[in-house]
Amino acid sequence: MKLEPTGAVLGATVRDVDLAAPLTDAQFAGVLSALGRYGVLRFPDQKLEAVALRDFSRRFGRIQATLSGRHHEPGLAEVGVLSNIIENGEPIGITDAGQDWHTDMSYNETIGFLNVLYAVRVPRRDGIVLGDTQFVNTQAAYEDLSPELKTRLRTMTATHDFNKFWENMRRRPGSLRDPLTPEQRRKRPPSVHPVFLTHPITGRTVLYCNPGYAIRINELDEAESDRVLETLFTHQLQAKYQYTHRWTEGDVLVWDHLGTLHYAVPDYGPDEPRLMKRCQVMADRIFDPEFVRAALSAAQAS
Repeated sequence: MKLEPTGAVLGATVRDVDLAAPLTDAQFAGVLSALGRYGVLRFPDQKLEAVALRDFSRRFGRIQATLSGRHHEPGLAEVGVLSNIIENGEPIGITDAGQDWHTDMSYNETIGFLNVLYAVRVPRRDGIVLGDTQFVNTQAAYEDLSPELKTRLRTMTATHDFNKFWENMRRRPGSLRDPLTPEQRRKRPPSVHPVFLTHPITGRTVLYCNPGYAIRINELDEAESDRVLETLFTHQLQAKYQYTHRWTEGDVLVWDHLGTLHYAVPDYGPDEPRLMKRCQVMADRIFDPEFVRAALSAAQAS
């Protein structure tokens, strides 16, 4: 396994790994270690069936199933379909383009650890790739916060709500999303998490408060909460913390939700097809010190 860092604030390419086959213990350890260090990993030139994508992803933890059957692979609720393609008058997946900056699954009681996204079709216009995905390094963003803000927010928590994100997407032109049903709201209730988390791989502190889902800092009154949230959002979205990935068919992009935010650039039209397959891995294993210690020990041994 070869690692080629981008040299930017995030990102590395991983070569000589075929994700259609199970990872060895040493490969898995190397990937986990690299995720902590680089945050976003690209595995180019992959050819994956949905089952292989699922099997690779669930090595890292439990996969969150999608809310709607039309948004996942037939018979595989763990493998979501992201697409703007319409077949027989029906969308074959759900679009992720134009979402606000966010961290997937921060709205869950058990938060998200990884997004695993496989590029099947990538939109182009005049030979130029469209639909980039942008990222923010939340470990670097925390480190540059003022000492006063770090001290003030050290023990505070934020409420994250899936419905905030969903309604923002519904308001976008051309959206085909329906309002969440009461049953869907029940499956995605708001959750509360610390504003600052310790990254289980690196031991560094991350700013865990994203514009897509965070609605309130609970220890502050509403007006002050709004002001502080806006300060945090503006701070972490500075260009110096950002990295952009440009897609190629066959890319599998794996990114760490704890150490990053992301944004899918909506610069392509309905006649410029995009098709991605996705697994969203929850942080049900990564905060287990024994799980991390065993994996990183294998990385050092190799």
